[in-house]
Amino acid sequence: MIHEDIADFAAALPPMRAIAGLDLGTKTIGVALSDRLLSVATPVETIKRKKFTLDAEALLKIVRDREVGGIILGLPRNMDGSEGPRAQSTRAFARNLSNLWDGPISFWDERLSTVAAERALLEADTSRKKRAELIDHVAASFILQGALDRLRHIREA
Repeated sequence: MIHEDIADFAAALPPMRAIAGLDLGTKTIGVALSDRLLSVATPVETIKRKKFTLDAEALLKIVRDREVGGIILGLPRNMDGSEGPRAQSTRAFARNLSNLWDGPISFWDERLSTVAAERALLEADTSRKKRAELIDHVAASFILQGALDRLRHIREA
């Protein structure tokens, strides 16, 4: 089920299960996973996009193998907060995924997550070639960590 509000998503999460964070691009899907305590996001892999059924199959294999309890998708809003074609595409992906998986799905504003990931990789002195390989799932971990920090705040309130 898709939850627009992160608090509703938090309420729907099963206990002691990881969350997957996704950075949807036109060519790749960056995947990050949390620990079971929902405290730390870790970059996992980048899925090369083909068509939705194959993309979803690869993603759902990770979800099953890692016992994921919820999915956060980075929502690419414009800098003014409005939603353009990329955000609409992300919402469509979420709707299609929710037909194949019954766990909770929500969105996290991903503005500047790729910039932050690029900066972190540059600071780590990562080569240009290696950055291209890593950027998507590192960006997914920035998206997921933002959502995890918000979930921790909700639990503590």
